[in-house]
Amino acid sequence: MTSFNHKLFQKSAYIDGVWCDASDGKTFDVVNPSNGIVLAKVADCTIEDAFKAVHAAQTAYPVWRDTPAKDRSKILRCWYDLIVENADELATLLSCEQGKPLSEAKGEVLYGASFVEWFSEEAKRAYGEIIPTPVRGRELFAFKEPIGVTAAITPWNFPVAMITRKVAPALAVGCTSIVKPAAETPLSALALAMLAAEAGIPKGVFNIIPTNRAQEVGQVLTTHPVIRKVSFTGSTEVGRIIMRQSADTIKKLSLELGGNAPFIVFDDADLDNAVIGAIASKYRNSGQTCICANRFYVQAGIYDKFAEKLGVAVAGLKVGDAFEKGVDQGPLITVEAIEKVEELVEDALSKGAKVSIGGKRHALGGTFYQPTILTNVSRDARLLKEEIFGPVAPLIKFETEQEAIDLANESEYGLAAYFYSRDLGRVFRVARRLETGMIGVNEGLIASAEVPFGGVKQSGLGREGSRHGIEDYLEIKYVCVGGLSKP
Repeated sequence: MTSFNHKLFQKSAYIDGVWCDASDGKTFDVVNPSNGIVLAKVADCTIEDAFKAVHAAQTAYPVWRDTPAKDRSKILRCWYDLIVENADELATLLSCEQGKPLSEAKGEVLYGASFVEWFSEEAKRAYGEIIPTPVRGRELFAFKEPIGVTAAITPWNFPVAMITRKVAPALAVGCTSIVKPAAETPLSALALAMLAAEAGIPKGVFNIIPTNRAQEVGQVLTTHPVIRKVSFTGSTEVGRIIMRQSADTIKKLSLELGGNAPFIVFDDADLDNAVIGAIASKYRNSGQTCICANRFYVQAGIYDKFAEKLGVAVAGLKVGDAFEKGVDQGPLITVEAIEKVEELVEDALSKGAKVSIGGKRHALGGTFYQPTILTNVSRDARLLKEEIFGPVAPLIKFETEQEAIDLANESEYGLAAYFYSRDLGRVFRVARRLETGMIGVNEGLIASAEVPFGGVKQSGLGREGSRHGIEDYLEIKYVCVGGLSKP
């Protein structure tokens, strides 16, 4: 790893403030998807290790809960400062294990840090209420208290940001946390834990249990009665399993699940701006984001012109290793991922779609796939129903505004949507009618720490980020104090 700070290169689990091996001594390989090289052999945590982490978090909870909010805020701010100070090293590590271009990795690290900064400030603002009493002699209060021990199950596509977005609000209000990072990208998580310890987060408050035994370890987190909240980012299929497993102990859940984002270009749009947004939304992280544009609906009158402009932009994208200068797109994460993309593209072609550009594996081999545009896509193609999670843009014509809205809403998912128009009336009509939790109007990049992130329908429950993101880690306790009318 070129110019890498080896202090951050940890391979052990982090439980109760101690770096430790798996209880049975087993490890699993973490592989660089760009070249197949094994980066590290990481502790493969067991069910026993998961129970150990739960116990550590439970033991640490009372002290952390009772730590003044201002003190928690200061510690989180220090963690933020350390993440920013080590951003280059963290980005290098992230690119190695995840494959995204170094510039994108640096952007993710700073994006992830922004959640720690935001929630360090929100820690001091978890206000309760004094409620006007309906009768004499009483005072009514609503206190907000931390929910308790929490668990975060995080994905490989944004291994830094998805941890900080879940852990920072939990720690800010006094909860303790256990993180099970994706097996493909545990190194970023362990590096964050190293910096958290350096920032002064006490032992047991923040625990990392890397594992290649996701089902067994995950089930401990979703069924253990001590854990009161689970936050998960991943597929809708796995989200359903987590809901079922959490039901018996009635856990609070935050679920950021699959997406199938429509990208609508109306005939009054600024096409150059729409192309910029399409590139940012579709091809970032090789199309491996939950809020990627997945279905491109383009009004018939400007369809050919938009397709031409987008084709020019896509042809200019450079594919390569994360550390190559000027690279725009890295590899897909695994062989299974690229095979899924190939399967969906082949299905579309069998139903009449045409390859405008790309359409197959890249000459670099491995899991590199060409940036792709498909035209003449049939409305019964699978890639309009399923999440592509790859650098493929299918273009579909539509005629009217209502048709575009109907097509966009014709999905079980409702995470994000994008549309381009310069008609102010249309902007508000369409924004109101699209069935998604987030909408980008004339903008392809919409996420930040200040805004609520989450979906509707089968794209999940709850919101992360913003002032709303802290509420899922709090319980409301109503207190009625009576007997106050007598002197």
